[in-house]
Amino acid sequence: MSKLHIKKGDQVQVIAGDSKGQTGKVLKVEVSKQRAIVEGVNLCKKATKPNAQNPQGGIVEKEAPIHISNLMFIDPKSGKPTKVGRKTDAKGKLVRFAKKSGEEIK
Repeated sequence: MSKLHIKKGDQVQVIAGDSKGQTGKVLKVEVSKQRAIVEGVNLCKKATKPNAQNPQGGIVEKEAPIHISNLMFIDPKSGKPTKVGRKTDAKGKLVRFAKKSGEEIK
């Protein structure tokens, strides 16, 4: 299993597909499928039966997973899409950093 450049809570931009150009926060990452669910991006309509949470039922819009390769991390300093690198810090721990600004990602 490979490491991914995106984690839950990251701010990302879609660089390909129907939702190209949209930005949002990563809600969930499916590592085995290499897909992520991004808030407000790649919305699909789903018909639901009436239940306790939704007594009326009907059509609900929800986020569908999008492939990791179609997402790019947004640099916290400049607000533009950037690649993510990994390096060891002073304590010897592996940390992620934005390649455009060189700023460490928390």
